[in-house]
Amino acid sequence: MSFTEYTPTELLRLGLDHPKITDSPWTVRWNEVGAPVLARTDIARRMLSLLPVITRFGTSGSTGESQTWLRTREQLWTEAGLLAGLLAADRPQGLLSFAPPRHLYGALATVLLPALLGVPVWYRPQYFGAMPPTGPRRWAVVAVPWTFSILRRNASWLTGIDRLSVLHSTAILPEAAGQFVSEVGADRMSLVEIFGSTETGGVAHRRWRPDDPDWELFPDVRFCGDLSLDVPGEQPLVVSSPRLAYRANGKRLECWEMDDYVVKSGERGFVFSGRRSRLVNLNGRRVDLDELEVRARALLDCRDIAFLPIRHEMSGEHVEMLVVPNEDVALTESTVRAALTALSVRPHRVHLVDHIDRSETGKLLKKSSFPSMSAGATS
Repeated sequence: MSFTEYTPTELLRLGLDHPKITDSPWTVRWNEVGAPVLARTDIARRMLSLLPVITRFGTSGSTGESQTWLRTREQLWTEAGLLAGLLAADRPQGLLSFAPPRHLYGALATVLLPALLGVPVWYRPQYFGAMPPTGPRRWAVVAVPWTFSILRRNASWLTGIDRLSVLHSTAILPEAAGQFVSEVGADRMSLVEIFGSTETGGVAHRRWRPDDPDWELFPDVRFCGDLSLDVPGEQPLVVSSPRLAYRANGKRLECWEMDDYVVKSGERGFVFSGRRSRLVNLNGRRVDLDELEVRARALLDCRDIAFLPIRHEMSGEHVEMLVVPNEDVALTESTVRAALTALSVRPHRVHLVDHIDRSETGKLLKKSSFPSMSAGATS
């Protein structure tokens, strides 16, 4: 795998959804344009002139049918500036991204972020392939969930790096992320998480720590609706921001209720409780299926895992489990169940499958079903 080199103009004129830009590896040397764009308003104006006035983005389909939302180039530029501000103190000299530019996160972090930082960028869409040259000593990495396992497989590439700044969004952090931080060392790296959606853009951010710190709203985001410190317990997360998307008819959202439950912590912070579509009640106990997947991955040697909520005639709610085996590891329903004995949840059924339907950024798609190689017994 080699990286095709584009000039900034070539990249932006091809478009964020062009197959050459989303499906193949490439590099752009933003460091040769001049000083970082943050300090060069003339370059910023030129950049904006090359971006479409309106860009369309589709939702992942993780909570229903994919929908199209519109964003102005000014909104994109503003949000990319917020992301650049989170990494600027680490002074990265190069950026490696795994986030496809056709999605909002990729458009911001893969294309516009390195322009703002004034650093060369390498985009790698495949799990296997070459890593960028190891010339820069300080790197930023734009991560999706499987990025951490890729980096761990390329330990030799990391040895020549003095400072690593990882930006992660789109899904809950995998278990491999914490393991990766421990292996690299917290003194050599930072891990910044972004909380948001296609409809809202970035809503909040935090620097990862093992003690699960609270989320802090971006400066231009505010709580909206009935969210109140006076209300005990969790509430739906409703936000307002000048970066909220426009509907297909051109009407901009004023507030947006996200598919998330939170507990407010101060005027500008919150604790995340879980996505409504991924919470189930099992025998009177609420279970977050995203967290369950993270724990299961640490216990089972396989390519992928997913838990799906189902209706159950006796208990009301239950879960079924999808497992994609590794080619070199023989798995059966019984061996899967044996590996998961440490979990407090027993799936109603286990399905060994060839693949699991996920978006390019790792989110489980709602259409996911059971393309089973074999089906497990009821428990």
